[in-house]
Amino acid sequence: MISIYQSTISNLLEIDEISDGVWVNMINPNESEIQRISTEINLDPDFIKAALDEEERSRIDFDDETGNTLILVNIPFAEVDRCSNMYDTLPLGIIFTEKCIITVCLKESNVLEYFMSGNVKTFFTYKKSRFILQILYRSAILYLQYLKQIDKKSSNIEIELHKSMKNKELIELLDLEKSLVYFSTSLKSNAIVLEKLLRFDFIKKYPDDTELLEDTIIENKQAIEMAKIYSDILSGTMDAFASIISNNLNIVMKLLTSITIVMAIPTIVSSFWGMNVDVPFQNSPFGFIYVIGVAAISCIVITIAMHRRKMF
Repeated sequence: MISIYQSTISNLLEIDEISDGVWVNMINPNESEIQRISTEINLDPDFIKAALDEEERSRIDFDDETGNTLILVNIPFAEVDRCSNMYDTLPLGIIFTEKCIITVCLKESNVLEYFMSGNVKTFFTYKKSRFILQILYRSAILYLQYLKQIDKKSSNIEIELHKSMKNKELIELLDLEKSLVYFSTSLKSNAIVLEKLLRFDFIKKYPDDTELLEDTIIENKQAIEMAKIYSDILSGTMDAFASIISNNLNIVMKLLTSITIVMAIPTIVSSFWGMNVDVPFQNSPFGFIYVIGVAAISCIVITIAMHRRKMF
């Protein structure tokens, strides 16, 4: 899908044709759409296809013939539903051309929807260098927001783990831990791209842009630190609660074993009096009551003894 946007004095318009100073947003484009944009803008199709590879690393690439620049970064995505708490990252390609800015991604993202809403007062499609930095800054902010969500979700799961002996909560924590690994890896590769951007002439040309890039680098570093801290905490929490769950299971097994022992006593007593030999009370009219009494007293004595040993 291809969408073309152009800023006006008051708002953001969606148009049909590509002109100078527009923003071309491509979401999972097909081959014909890739060919169309490549032809109209004199663009290497590999620049577009690079962002469609989920495993593509963050980097900056140049085309000396056309002067186009590809900035490839990883942006966060939330895939949260009733069955999953996964967060993931996908490549976002930002192509800087003399005519316009092109963004390419496999899915619609909150990073770009933030600009599509038209509520960003300082956003203009024709300010290409500023727009690129705003995208990167928004991505860093979104990482921080998702990291806070992960921390909150992990705290809620920990509360459930205090009273649970099932694997469901541990699996949810494992999903969050995987998300933190994805985030940490992507943030570190994005940091390299941001440092390289500081050396670009079109960034140094405008002091405000340089300041915005520095703010983006700071936010990205903060996200890296948060991801590392949350990952360490989550890893320790999973180990601790795995031991707690195992210990809870041992307690239950110990209780069931103790109950089994106590319940076996009446069976043993009745077995003695059921033998085909002379036994006490066999001629007494109250023999059955005596046998029941012996079994009950034996159960009480064993129960008290096991309770003192903290087996109940």
